[in-house]
Amino acid sequence: MKTRMISAFLLLAWLASCGPVPSPTSQSTPDQPIAAPSGGGQPAAAPSQGKKIVIRLWGHQNNSFNQAHRDIIQKFMQENPNVEVKFETFPWDVFIQTIQTSLPAGQVADVIEMPGGMALRYAKGGQLLEVPPEVMTLEKAQQTYFAAPLGGYVYNGKLYGLPIEFNLEYGGAYVNREMFEAAGLPYPPQWKTWDDVIAYAQKLTKWDSTGAMAVAGLHYTNNDQLYTYFLSGILEQGGQYFAEDGKHFNFDTPEARAVVQKMVDMAQKYKVVDPVTYNAESNWVGAAFAQKLTAIAVLGSWFAGEARIVYPDLKFDYVRLPPFMGNQYKFTSISGWGIVVTKYTKHPEIAWKLAAALATDHENALHFNITTGTIPAMKSVAEDPRLYEKHPFMKDLVAILPYGVFQGDVTDPDQLEFDIIYPNLIKAIQGVISVDEAVMNIHQEANAMVDKAGK
Repeated sequence: MKTRMISAFLLLAWLASCGPVPSPTSQSTPDQPIAAPSGGGQPAAAPSQGKKIVIRLWGHQNNSFNQAHRDIIQKFMQENPNVEVKFETFPWDVFIQTIQTSLPAGQVADVIEMPGGMALRYAKGGQLLEVPPEVMTLEKAQQTYFAAPLGGYVYNGKLYGLPIEFNLEYGGAYVNREMFEAAGLPYPPQWKTWDDVIAYAQKLTKWDSTGAMAVAGLHYTNNDQLYTYFLSGILEQGGQYFAEDGKHFNFDTPEARAVVQKMVDMAQKYKVVDPVTYNAESNWVGAAFAQKLTAIAVLGSWFAGEARIVYPDLKFDYVRLPPFMGNQYKFTSISGWGIVVTKYTKHPEIAWKLAAALATDHENALHFNITTGTIPAMKSVAEDPRLYEKHPFMKDLVAILPYGVFQGDVTDPDQLEFDIIYPNLIKAIQGVISVDEAVMNIHQEANAMVDKAGK
């Protein structure tokens, strides 16, 4: 799971509509936790005797993530009886606001489950501790984790955190067997090109008696997906989105226009989605798929773990999509959820021991990815057959992981995605502005963001 900034926020909002979402809580481990081994790769600690050392861990409220962490924490405390881990979780928007205000002020937990892409900001600001070499060296981390998720925790050649998942918002879609079979389409689909995907989507699209779209054949107009496919599509054509200085952007390119034109055509020419009623604010992709308002939902694999909890009767598969632009995968990732230790901790050895249990141990990492349905950041977990026994869909997806790259230091990932790229892309797809206007707006607004941050 992501950072999946708006996706996670909307999912929580969706869950809230089904029942109350609790306020920030300090979650104790369950009475009967799922067995989850822990211990390998952890640094030795020398805790004092007597009074328990309390380590605070912050995370976001997500059913599967919280369950996986509680399992590992329970085992960790059994192995370290002089340590008490207080696992505090927050609703998504509160979590992000709390990090942004409390971390710079020093009023923060010892350990944080950090959204992908955010660690660089706080590593630059000196608010995170560098990973000790006895926990993990950068060289060892490069051997252990895929490059894309690891990239979000490396600053100036130093390691400031450990990834626990590969934020894969690219390359996969949720599909509904019943809807495919009703349309007379082969299942599961074996798409070779996006032309194939669009052809299926057209047959799956339905309209009501008033001419309004009743079922979107293909829902791709969520913010995470438009953002990721926009950047990835540029790279897949051999282009680049950073300017020569590596800080500013160059979106005023033929490659950027080609990506936006394809996104627009899918809605306006091929009519596989109504982008006015299907977007990040209306009929969010995960909810729309669960309610059978879309047959093909382009969304990250992280949704699988949450959907199985929230919608236990929902039948679906997750299938691989072809490269969006061209014949070769090359996609971006904002990194992935990971574990960091703040510089304000009074117990760095114990804090890193907990971080290591959560992020460096193979069995714990496997348990986390199985429980959450997230793509592994750890290479050895991606090769573990037990992962595919629980999540068969991952076997096909992990083949593309080596083609993923970290999106780079984009100054402010939230602002770039939610305030700049997504709003302009959705307006173009809706027909409110032209392709050229969308590209130039993104180009100018993104560079203004960089200039403002540099003042």
